[in-house]
Amino acid sequence: MDGVSLTPLKQIFHPKGDLFHAMKKSDPGFDGFGEAYFSTINKNYIKGWKKHTEMTLNLVVPVGEIEFVIYDEKTKEFFSAKLSRNNYQRLTIKPNLWMAFRGLEDYNMLLNLADMEHDPDEAVNIDLKDIEYEW
Repeated sequence: MDGVSLTPLKQIFHPKGDLFHAMKKSDPGFDGFGEAYFSTINKNYIKGWKKHTEMTLNLVVPVGEIEFVIYDEKTKEFFSAKLSRNNYQRLTIKPNLWMAFRGLEDYNMLLNLADMEHDPDEAVNIDLKDIEYEW
């Protein structure tokens, strides 16, 4: 889908604790830095639909497993990806695409490395029922 990419990320395993890469400024998808935040989602709960009009999202899941669904209302196309420690990739989502996500394990956490600071006026939220998708 245009405006969406998955980037494999490096994991370094160590007996005292592991290291999980997220993003470098030389990586594809890096459009500058605005803020980084963590968000959790409980098992079988769904957050969304949300569309950012300016922000590029860079999502990484170091804990649990989260299913992301992106919808392009212009092409009526869906894209989905399940990210976790076992499928450790960065999901980049450009502006003007709808996004929702669901927690698949008991505890799930994502990191968003956004290219701009949060601005409540640049995002649109709608009910889950407004975009038909079979979760």
